Amino acid sequence: MATKKETYPVLHMSCASCAMNVERTLKGHSGVKFAAVNFASGKVTVEYNPEEVNARDFRSAVQAAGYDLLVEEDSGNSEKLGEIKRDEFKKLKQKTLWAVILSAPVVVTGMFFMSQSGSHSSVSYANLIMWALTTPVLFWFGRSFFINAWKQARHGSANMDTLVALSTGVAYLFSVFNTLFPHYWMERGQEAHVYFEAAAVIVSFILLGKLLEEKAKGNTSSALKKLIGLRPKTVTVVHEGGHQTELPIEKISKNDLIQVKPGEKIAVDGMVISGSSYVDESMLSGEPVPVLKATGEKVFAGTINQKGSFQFRAEKVGAETMLAQIIRMVQDAQGSKAPVQKLVDRIAGIFVPVVMLIALAAFIAWNIFGGDNGFTQGLLSMVTVLVIACPCALGLATPTAIMVGIGKGAEQGILIRDAESLELARKVNAIVLDKTGTLTEGKPAVTDVYWLNGDDSKKNILLSLEKQSEHPLAGAVVSYFGNTPSAGGVSGFESITGKGARAVYGGQSWYAGTAGLMEENGIPADPALKAKAGEWAAEAKTVIWFAGEKQALAVIAIADQIKPTSAEAVRSLQGSGIDVYMLTGDNETTAAAIAKATGIAHFQAQVLPDQKAEFVKKLQAEGKTVAMVGDGINDSTALAQADVSIAMGKGSEIAVDVAKMTIISSDLNKIPLAIRLSRQTVTAIRQNLFWAFIYNIIGIPIAAGLLYPVNGFLLNPMIAGAAMALSSVSVVTNSLRLKWKK
Repeated sequence: MATKKETYPVLHMSCASCAMNVERTLKGHSGVKFAAVNFASGKVTVEYNPEEVNARDFRSAVQAAGYDLLVEEDSGNSEKLGEIKRDEFKKLKQKTLWAVILSAPVVVTGMFFMSQSGSHSSVSYANLIMWALTTPVLFWFGRSFFINAWKQARHGSANMDTLVALSTGVAYLFSVFNTLFPHYWMERGQEAHVYFEAAAVIVSFILLGKLLEEKAKGNTSSALKKLIGLRPKTVTVVHEGGHQTELPIEKISKNDLIQVKPGEKIAVDGMVISGSSYVDESMLSGEPVPVLKATGEKVFAGTINQKGSFQFRAEKVGAETMLAQIIRMVQDAQGSKAPVQKLVDRIAGIFVPVVMLIALAAFIAWNIFGGDNGFTQGLLSMVTVLVIACPCALGLATPTAIMVGIGKGAEQGILIRDAESLELARKVNAIVLDKTGTLTEGKPAVTDVYWLNGDDSKKNILLSLEKQSEHPLAGAVVSYFGNTPSAGGVSGFESITGKGARAVYGGQSWYAGTAGLMEENGIPADPALKAKAGEWAAEAKTVIWFAGEKQALAVIAIADQIKPTSAEAVRSLQGSGIDVYMLTGDNETTAAAIAKATGIAHFQAQVLPDQKAEFVKKLQAEGKTVAMVGDGINDSTALAQADVSIAMGKGSEIAVDVAKMTIISSDLNKIPLAIRLSRQTVTAIRQNLFWAFIYNIIGIPIAAGLLYPVNGFLLNPMIAGAAMALSSVSVVTNSLRLKWKK
């Protein structure tokens, strides 16, 4: 039975440990083959057997674990999720604001009035004020920490909410006890300290950190939001009889005739039926120059019409459009996990229990070795350890960088299918390029025409003859002479297989084809024409002869032209230490000419499809990390074999399906860009992980009181709360720096 792969938004996750809990819950469900949660995007990708399990079962399992899943399979799902996210962000903003407002007087009271008060009554009075202000901060504005911690405890797990709830709860209860029973400590010769300000400020700082984190996380998926925003909500449909109706995009069907007005976004994929205009396709291809769309040309959803207007027939609607496929590919890629993330996930899974043990160990150690104030200091150290530990920074380190990197690629016309290929692309040191459609345009075009004695008066006969031929090279001639009026009365057309064509006009025969066709019919060729044909043949161009019955009149050079950017892209790749190879099924002469023109030192001609894959294997056996770039069905096996597979977007659908990256515009210059993006993304991931690990490795021992025997330093729990909040924000901000890198 074929498995099904779906992505669902997960609600109520507060940290990386939550993501691990959801993932573990779904992986343990029968019928689930694979599950991966992306904490940064708040989504889970599940591969499952639809005969055994369905989305409703997933939701029930996730709800039982203390979270929720959005599984409504309707067109409004993304809008609903957006609405939920906006609502949650608004509530978080309000909670943070009120928590800060109430915490401020608690801090002022704790810092000034407590230290200045001389009498027991004034101390109690200050304590009561702080108690009154701290209670709503913890149990109203910070109640989600306690609710979520309880949910986790019921299921035998723990997360960041557990740490926050334990630390602030312990500080609060200890302070309440000292406010109500100060004599307990006074009778033992100690002061009854309260830590209401620590509890209140910790909650405020963590709420503020979450607010900044959510805002930054929202920015990481801005590329996807831009892509989704390209879809217009309504469309003008032209009915039989010519009357027009504006309909919602969901109601558009295949074969509907759609009117596009100046400045409008194109709603679905289709073919132009009438009219013409320039269309801005930069959002799909990354190319800034608008493309002329006339009758017979294809148009794509999300592209923007310029000043003209036209009508087109809808061919692909809904999820079939190129834009929808790009959105889906970007979503899947942003949700996928880089190999390095697997290690981080394992660490995040055991992080919270380990931190709780360290906090308990610190408390016990202080009680044993801390002297008279051992209990109080131990309690404070335990609270500080619980507060400063942050699994979020670890959980966000990789996915935020991946989301920004893949989003940036999408904006530049580079579609990256998964995180693994983005991470691996930086290691590429050998790149294999197919010739046709990759280095070259992939279609024959006339490059030169030479008429005997400069007399082109018979070109209308040549055009009429070639118009009747079905040969691809004839199409190139017709395209070149397209503006020339055809000669009327051409008859008796005859296709001569492998040699050319013959037709009758004005009572005599006319020929277009190879030099062999001329010789067979005894048609003499002028030395000037022979010289020009020889010159072009040396350049690997195909030569077509045009002749009447008595003499040859012209030679035409046809070639699959090299893309303007190919040589520059090859130079760029070689400049970054990558060996470039060209493989082609074409003949040796043509291959050598293309290799010379583009600056490629290594090439092989007359290569069959399976030999391309063998060549990639051979390079891999030499220890190279190989990228394969192709656009045809014949490249698909080599693409599948390569470490990183790159398809040119204007090629075959099979090549695009097999490849891990797709260059929408087919511009080879995008490949060095993709490799550079990979290197920048991996650098950002390493920086993020370094800071996340260092932060916890240094912060937790200091919070436990490691420096106290050395220099008497103890970390204030309030400072710990601020540091914890900043660690997540700094990781996300570092990932966002990718957006502005060149």
